[in-house]
Amino acid sequence: MYTWITRTAMFAVSIGLAGFAFAQPEASLPVPGSGTAKEVPHAKELPDPNMTYKVLFDVAKAAGKPEEVNPMLEALAKYLNTLDKWGVPADHRKLAVIFHQGGGQVILKNEVYKERTGHDNPNIALLQSLKKAGVELHVCGQGLLANKVEPNMVLPGIDVDLWALVSIVNFEMRGYARIGN
Repeated sequence: MYTWITRTAMFAVSIGLAGFAFAQPEASLPVPGSGTAKEVPHAKELPDPNMTYKVLFDVAKAAGKPEEVNPMLEALAKYLNTLDKWGVPADHRKLAVIFHQGGGQVILKNEVYKERTGHDNPNIALLQSLKKAGVELHVCGQGLLANKVEPNMVLPGIDVDLWALVSIVNFEMRGYARIGN
């Protein structure tokens, strides 16, 4: 019996150590620090490296507090990292985000955000990482006009579109699935 317990324990330890060997280092993910979806044993639907993922993230709500990162941006980063972890190549990841309504303040330069909310913009580093990873960043021009946001108040790398409604429809017509508000 002792031999059986010893063998079982050794097998369990070796499986645990094998998990570390296959785990992707956090620093090598497209958006370091954002993690991935946790693995689920025997999951049926998994990211498919042969599929092209065309997804538009719709950010129409602000975070609960101005000092918090927008949760939709966090979900986008985790989704991107998960696709990468499961072997979906960068050229098969067509991800975009449209900011409008309450979500529009995310794209403000730090000094403007701080003037309007009293806090530093906690979204800037994540937006920069997403942009670097190839995510398209768009903001509603009508929302900017309504909120008296001048183009020089918008973070670099954010495309100003005519209207979120036009952007959403255009992306959907190009085959993007829309996630969000």
